[in-house]
Amino acid sequence: MPNSGSANFIENKTYDEIAVGDSAILVRTLRQEDIQMFAIMSGDINPAHVDPEFAHSSMFHEVIAHGMWGGALISTVLGTQFPGPGTIYIDQSLHFSHPVRVGDTLTVKVSCRRKFDHNHHMILDCLCTDQDGHTVMSGAAEVLAPIEKIKRQRADLPDFKLSESRQSRYEHLLEITKGLSAISMAVVHPVDDESLQGALLARDEELIVPTLVGPEAKIRGVAERLNVSLKDCRIINVPHSHAAVDMAVALARDGEVEALMKGALHTDELMAAVVARDGLRTARRISHVFIMDVPAYPRPLMITDAAINVDPTLEDKVSIVQNAIDLAHMLKVPEPKVAILAAVETVNPTMRATLDAAALCKMADRGQITGGLLDGPLGYDNAVSVVAARTKGIKSAVAGQADILLVPNIETGNMLAKQLEYLSDALGAGIVLGARVPIVLTSRADSAESRAASTAVAVVIAHAKRNRK
Repeated sequence: MPNSGSANFIENKTYDEIAVGDSAILVRTLRQEDIQMFAIMSGDINPAHVDPEFAHSSMFHEVIAHGMWGGALISTVLGTQFPGPGTIYIDQSLHFSHPVRVGDTLTVKVSCRRKFDHNHHMILDCLCTDQDGHTVMSGAAEVLAPIEKIKRQRADLPDFKLSESRQSRYEHLLEITKGLSAISMAVVHPVDDESLQGALLARDEELIVPTLVGPEAKIRGVAERLNVSLKDCRIINVPHSHAAVDMAVALARDGEVEALMKGALHTDELMAAVVARDGLRTARRISHVFIMDVPAYPRPLMITDAAINVDPTLEDKVSIVQNAIDLAHMLKVPEPKVAILAAVETVNPTMRATLDAAALCKMADRGQITGGLLDGPLGYDNAVSVVAARTKGIKSAVAGQADILLVPNIETGNMLAKQLEYLSDALGAGIVLGARVPIVLTSRADSAESRAASTAVAVVIAHAKRNRK
């Protein structure tokens, strides 16, 4: 085995220091970012590697690594460890035996098979296996080994982070409305900067035809201060937020608008009118879904319920899950994977969240929940990380690939969504489901772009309702 030396240095093994049978090993776990960076570097954007929807229909049923990503690991061993700096690649043969998926841990072993004293060439056997002992790749390399000792300080490379711009991710969220016409939407009490800008941005994106419900003088005052136009906006003048809520709910109940958007008022004030006997209730339980675009996650992530149901019962969770699954279908996710979150991955009679998870999974088996693939209880790490799930020995079609996270209670969901937004630069959209019309229910601190993204989801739901009618 080669001497690794100090972590701050890179050191070779010369031709004379290597004997036949000597070897070196490199262990590496494949991350989603590795696939993306290799695609960017090589230009190989084969959909089997970068398009989850296409990959799902392929023979492997999920995204796999480029074959030459493993080849690059062999090159890493040769150039940095064995023989190391000063090595010249002469030839390489490779045979690919098994696909590599996100979360797989590869062990690359390079062994000296033969030496040639007359020219300092070596033949090295190369073997790559995964965590289950499957041979992923095998072959042989011929190199010109260094004859002089080299020890150098490791190069200090810059940090590299893959991340689309926030504007680009925002535009991707809006693409769900491609080909859909604008819907009529009542914006409730838009008397502060963000709520009015959100409505007007949605108008400018041709998502909605807005009806602004609130004190007209305040609405026009905000527009004047922001120097924005109220063109194409209908304004219904009412004296205060309570009246605005009553008027907006009436407009939705009478079919004059197809959706509602919360403005500068408390959620409780709006939702009390929505759930009232003469409000907008249906046979479905009302619930809320956050749809998060997280830079470090390869697909949109839905979190439910983080805004409406405080401490949902098992019966409540059935409706909450079904609402989210139905929304996922509208967003073109044919069989969403639902991770039912808890603090542990095993059923514990003293932890209600784990019992509910087990019951929900069995209810899905019996057809009481349809259209999705459920698994739980799952810890948050196992729900979103294939690596974490495999480290814990969890075999699941959902673990590490969740589309929907069902949280145990409102505190968990609310903190999770806000952590993703404020610490992980996630772009979020929030929508209320189960009422007669979709309701854009954003935080008063949400940006105009977040409100417009939420509106895009409402547009999809409104058109789905049109089609059903």
